[in-house]
Amino acid sequence: MYAPERHQQILETARAFGRVDVAGLARDLAVTPETVRRDLTALERRGVLRRVHGGAIPVERMGIEPGVADRESHASGQKDRIARAALDELPDGGSIILDAGTTTVRLAELLPTDREFTVVTHSIPVASVLISRPNITLQLLGGTVRGRTLAAVGEWTRAQIAEVFADVAFMGTNSISVEHGLTTPDIAEAAVKRALIDAARRTVVLADHTKFGRESFARVAPLSDVDTVITDVALDVELAGDIESAGPRVVVV
Repeated sequence: MYAPERHQQILETARAFGRVDVAGLARDLAVTPETVRRDLTALERRGVLRRVHGGAIPVERMGIEPGVADRESHASGQKDRIARAALDELPDGGSIILDAGTTTVRLAELLPTDREFTVVTHSIPVASVLISRPNITLQLLGGTVRGRTLAAVGEWTRAQIAEVFADVAFMGTNSISVEHGLTTPDIAEAAVKRALIDAARRTVVLADHTKFGRESFARVAPLSDVDTVITDVALDVELAGDIESAGPRVVVV
């Protein structure tokens, strides 16, 4: 197994179980502990794991937000299916909000070309996908751009959002739980997400199963403010039922 393959397997294991240990990885990957330690160091430099005594923990468990490039490769297949399912939530035409996030970028790429939409976004990656589409009127919100998410945040961004009211907001999230709803690591980004939800008639959250049962530092919105959650089949059935009982319809794809 090549190093990039080991790195991917280590990262997937850490995210699935909450941590990894050197001895267990050495056994499972049939390599030496020294090789595992080098792999963990490489993953820590990428910003996706944090070394602890005897192993490592995924940054999501520590309230640390990974960058766009690392999130893009995580759960790629699930995100594609979620984005395709989100097409069913589009209005026939009209206005939509696309929040920052790797799954919302995929949705932007899939937007149909036979309908006209006004798209409001604070995400540079989303805007770059849509800027040349003739059927899209793009409203790009300005503000201070966060390097980790490539999204505009701040008072100026929120002031612009207050001037619009869209048909549907498609939202991403770092964490989602029954008790605390949608949460994210950054206070400024949480405030913008909250404003985007308030600026739409309906809210659809796009979140793969790894986001559920987790809580981040900054509150965005309770589940009662969400109309629909679209996720993948790896989500625990009981947890999906608990989420639905809290308010939103849960679509599993």
